Amino acid sequence: MKTVKTNLTVNKTKDVDDVPRNVVALSATAVTKDWELARHQHRKAQLIYSVRGIIRCEVEDGVWIVPPQCAVWVPGDLVHSARGSGECYCLFVEPEAVENLPETCCTLSVSPLFRELLLRATEIPALYALGGREERLMATLLDELVMAPVEDFYFPMPRDPRLRQLAEMLLADPAEKITKGDWASRIGMSERSMSRYMSCEVGMSFGRWRRQLHVIIALQRLSKGESVQEVALGLGYENASGFVTMFRKVVGKPPARYLFERTTTLETNNVPTIMLPDLGEA
Repeated sequence: MKTVKTNLTVNKTKDVDDVPRNVVALSATAVTKDWELARHQHRKAQLIYSVRGIIRCEVEDGVWIVPPQCAVWVPGDLVHSARGSGECYCLFVEPEAVENLPETCCTLSVSPLFRELLLRATEIPALYALGGREERLMATLLDELVMAPVEDFYFPMPRDPRLRQLAEMLLADPAEKITKGDWASRIGMSERSMSRYMSCEVGMSFGRWRRQLHVIIALQRLSKGESVQEVALGLGYENASGFVTMFRKVVGKPPARYLFERTTTLETNNVPTIMLPDLGEA
């Protein structure tokens, strides 16, 4: 990945811990190429939001691939890395600033009001005056943060080194078409052992785990303007029909309808969440 420098560097994100304010908002320079922040951590919790581009955030236990109009939430002191494209906005929040902040890493839907408050907050000096309108704006922003719906754009990462290797292979080539037994052989496990470890480590079957990855990647690509046919072939499906069937089973509706409803519902501040019923093995 070719990266570009923005005004949101790793050092700068660490510096926010020294700012004596409960909330600090920063924006990166608008870019058209990819940006990347290496693994780092800070005391303040962080919200990362991209207006148009896709964000990928990684922690030890999982990967979040966040489409436009969503943001990823990272609790304080959690080691993470992030990369994406386009203009990036970040909100840093002291863990005790407000009650009911998310306690784990997650993806949050960003309503139009939430977005406008966040963009306005990035224009406020880091050392804004306490007791005035700027502090009140930050307080309203925190209210919207607490109320933001959680989206299920999460690909859990196992801790077992062999399953971790499997996850990296799936992320590198999600279109690979081999049986579960062949995947198990590649990582030096029996199919039965892989299934048992998978259930214990990520809480779902291999088939459901892989489908979740395909849905996340599909939403990422569809949000960038790729057609259903292009996405289906890119994920290893023989045709668009097979892909749409999988997507409907996981999400409850076909991709075009889901994206349309998600876009229109965002405008009314009521965003649906992906439900992932356990469909058994693929």
